[in-house]
Amino acid sequence: MPWGALAFALGVFAVQQLAVLPAPSWIASVALAGLALWLTGRRGWALAGAGLMGFAWAAGFAHWRLADALPAEWQGRDIRVTGRVSGLPQAFERGVRFVFEVEAADGPAPKRLLLSWYRRIERIEEEAEEEADFAALPVPRGGERWRLVVRLKRPHGNLNPHGFDYEAWLFERGVRATGYVRPSVQNARVAPAGLSIDAWREGLRARLMRALPEAPYAGIVAALAIGDQQAVPNEQWRLFAATGITHLMSISGLHVTMIGALLGSLVFAFWRRHPRLPLMLPAQQAAAVAGWLGAAAYALIAGFGVPAQRTLYMGSVVVLGLFSGRALAAGQVLGAALVLVLLIDPWAVLAAGFWLSFGAVALLFYISAGRLAYRHWLIEAVRAQWAILVGLTPALLALFGQFSLVAPLANAVAIPLVSFVITPLALLGSLPGLAWAYRLAHALLEPLMEFLGWLASLPGALWWLPAPPIWAVLLALAGAAWLLAPRGWPARWAGLMLFLPLFLLRPERPEAGGFLLTVLDVGQGQAIHVQTARHDLLFDAGPAYGQSAEAGGRIVVPYLRAAGVARLDKLIVSHDDRDHAGGAEAVVAALPVETVERRCIEGESWTWDGVRFRVLHPPAANYDRKGPANALSCVLKIEAEKGSALIPADLEGPAERAFLARHAADAQSEILIAPHHGGKKTASPAFVAAVAPREVVFSVGYRNRFGHPHPEVLARFAGARVHRTDRDGAVSFKVGAGGTAIRHEREARRRYWHNSAP
Repeated sequence: MPWGALAFALGVFAVQQLAVLPAPSWIASVALAGLALWLTGRRGWALAGAGLMGFAWAAGFAHWRLADALPAEWQGRDIRVTGRVSGLPQAFERGVRFVFEVEAADGPAPKRLLLSWYRRIERIEEEAEEEADFAALPVPRGGERWRLVVRLKRPHGNLNPHGFDYEAWLFERGVRATGYVRPSVQNARVAPAGLSIDAWREGLRARLMRALPEAPYAGIVAALAIGDQQAVPNEQWRLFAATGITHLMSISGLHVTMIGALLGSLVFAFWRRHPRLPLMLPAQQAAAVAGWLGAAAYALIAGFGVPAQRTLYMGSVVVLGLFSGRALAAGQVLGAALVLVLLIDPWAVLAAGFWLSFGAVALLFYISAGRLAYRHWLIEAVRAQWAILVGLTPALLALFGQFSLVAPLANAVAIPLVSFVITPLALLGSLPGLAWAYRLAHALLEPLMEFLGWLASLPGALWWLPAPPIWAVLLALAGAAWLLAPRGWPARWAGLMLFLPLFLLRPERPEAGGFLLTVLDVGQGQAIHVQTARHDLLFDAGPAYGQSAEAGGRIVVPYLRAAGVARLDKLIVSHDDRDHAGGAEAVVAALPVETVERRCIEGESWTWDGVRFRVLHPPAANYDRKGPANALSCVLKIEAEKGSALIPADLEGPAERAFLARHAADAQSEILIAPHHGGKKTASPAFVAAVAPREVVFSVGYRNRFGHPHPEVLARFAGARVHRTDRDGAVSFKVGAGGTAIRHEREARRRYWHNSAP
């Protein structure tokens, strides 16, 4: 890959690490300086110039996208918008979700929205709504134009240590507000889809689902044929991750290349046998054009993701080079594709697929460089698999904290079957009268999925490691380049030594006598991790977001694994409310848990590594009484030499008063997790006075419908420092000999696209 293209990419990447964008005038100066350095023609200066131009390009684009924002004061207000449904709407248990391109609006609506249309509106966001059942809810389809009354808010996502940045995902896709459709007589379809790519994809999806009703792997066929990845259930994605074939079940560069090569070879065979056509255009050039057109059509119908873009742009460079008569080196082709992708989409560097896609192709070019003769195809295939496994392991661990040990075997079977048989059949089924091809593709998927399930069940099939520091990742990448170097390179085996920090390093734990308390950002709910020198406690596991989504699997388990927690000593579920207990089952299913406690009893206590834990509520007799679940909330106090914390779950009202009657003398704590998320009936003046916290944390969702924390409750904590997960992300307190260190995840990982609206 030419060094200039790599320097340009690094400049683009540098912008995406900024908390605040530089001023436009400063960006213009950087662009001019970069151009001047590039024009010098000197290698070192030209590389620096390419990096500066990449920085200026990405920063300028970022300013342009940030300008398309929803004003903070317009959050939660009704806005009438007219526009087009983009992409493929996705159904979920309560309605349908879709991207909406705004053409006109009665207010300052951004140009691209992510909307949900609920079949039932139940007190969504901050105000109560009368329940309304929409049995006849119309279903928007891709390409249609609609007039809708919507209620919007700025993009906002949970932010936790090593966790997924939802706001970055939305920003990269140009979505500048999210919201929902309000019940209104003004909601109406303005125009049908007409002739458009979205309408075409929508029609193909409907045809596919008619051909495969209730089929367990119909979503996979849809993902391969039209790029509808949302149609694949979560449990199947987890199976693909466990076996290392996730790249095959989305539209990968391999699929696009295969379709282009297939069409190109057919045209070449026809062209060279025709007596006159080669005189008009050489068969090789005709085949290249046909292959490019086939690849472009497949990329468009599949949603035009980064892998498809990369492959199509590489093909474009090859075709242009063929017509120009110039022979292009592999590195030049890959470099040109890299620059083209980033010129069109500077935020592609935020996507894992970008790094894995370009990394895989660069590895194949690297191991093929300088080759004078080719070996047997089977040897070449094994060598390529080895290169991908070694070269991408550091990236997989950095991006996902995992890699599959059975991936080489899974890919050896799945790549030829999926790429050369199942995917062509899925595309063939899209043609009129050939729906049988859909059914045949599904029939071939059944034994493949059984084989993958068997592989995933093998002991140690999926290896999880803590999130590695960046220096360890870079060191391992250097080791991979050393290990895969051409024959004759000295001591290639020594490259393995550079992998050791990646596998041997473990996150730092608290010192004996201290503890680390992390209040995770799970939205409107609660999940708290408490860690001592050798033990781990999880207090609550976050909410259930719906029938198929909960915080345990989405947030808590990935956080624990990234933090190096392989097992939990204790899981306490404070009470049965779904915003505290909703993720518990997913945690227990994913991690070994020594003790699961669902009924705390006052008087229980234990000591870990010099840190004392005491249950202060509820008394055993309370479980025999009828009453609200909140009254049975577990209240846990954590005491160390240099600090203490009180976690009262949803304690409120009479139960809070009873607690104070028994424990007012020992309730005092430096750190308090606000009871019941700061609801109006909690944290009475007497309770606040008894605890007298220096730090108080409200675990609340952004613009939650309950209005938590209540202003009156906030006012009672005027003497304490207030932390909020909706504003600060995950909040961590490290209590030790040096005092208490506090970390806000949104402050530590601040990026310019993060929502700062109140």
